[in-house]
Amino acid sequence: MSAGLRRRSLLGAAALGLLAGCAAPGAGGPAVRIVALAGGRELTRAAFLAEALRCDYLLLGEQHDNPHHHAERGAWLGALPVGTPVVAEQLTRGISVPAQGEGLLARLQAGGFDSKGWRWPLHEPLFVAAAGPGRQLLGGNVPRELAREVARRGPAAWPPELAAQLEPAALDVAAQAALDDDLLRGHCGMLGKDRVASMRAAQRLRDASMWLALREAHAAASGLPAVLLAGNGHVRSDYGVPTLIRRHAPQARWMSVGFVEPGFALDGTVPYTHVCITAGVPEREDPCKNLKLPLPPARP
Repeated sequence: MSAGLRRRSLLGAAALGLLAGCAAPGAGGPAVRIVALAGGRELTRAAFLAEALRCDYLLLGEQHDNPHHHAERGAWLGALPVGTPVVAEQLTRGISVPAQGEGLLARLQAGGFDSKGWRWPLHEPLFVAAAGPGRQLLGGNVPRELAREVARRGPAAWPPELAAQLEPAALDVAAQAALDDDLLRGHCGMLGKDRVASMRAAQRLRDASMWLALREAHAAASGLPAVLLAGNGHVRSDYGVPTLIRRHAPQARWMSVGFVEPGFALDGTVPYTHVCITAGVPEREDPCKNLKLPLPPARP
């Protein structure tokens, strides 16, 4: 069967399987809304999946501490055709998590998963779906040591392979300002402005690593989309992975989904192609409470 026929056959089967329960997440939680920002269309899960399966790249964001985001994305992954490659921010690029073997957590940790940092089992419903039988779960991030080195030294520490992706895809003034603002707010105002450039370089380093992992996965995916699981910042169309897709694969078809909560403003500034609105976190822990500042720059 050709890749195109295979995709259409799988698309139809997957979409039909979702029609009965398109309004509620697979975990049985509160209903969600999926909105296409172009035209403000509200989509069922089945309609969204049908569109997604026509893409080369499907980028799924998250707010890391929202369990509804992980449960909903797990339901989406469970409905995608077997063999769909999934690249995860939480794992190191070059690692493939086996679908069988010792417990799920142990398999993830072998791929670089930090169970404490990612507050396991918060992501468990997501990875149960992503690493199940017949699934292909791949790492996308850089090793922690490399990220720390770039956070110290800035772009000078980019490895040549990743620099080759980043240098031709420099952010414009508005996108860089948006990223810098998010970095400052994300560090609770404790990040000195002299550190912003190197932290920006570390953020873009991760984007480049995930982009290469996606590209490699798609090349071997027999016509199926390659899926990225990452924080909302990494899937933003103005400064995230999409900037690299546009530069290095301008003909590629992609969708970027920001996972958000009630009250999110659906206006012309939304940096995604779609948003998925789920329930919020009723008693969110103060993210600044135990924040540790990044390492200082290296001394000359």
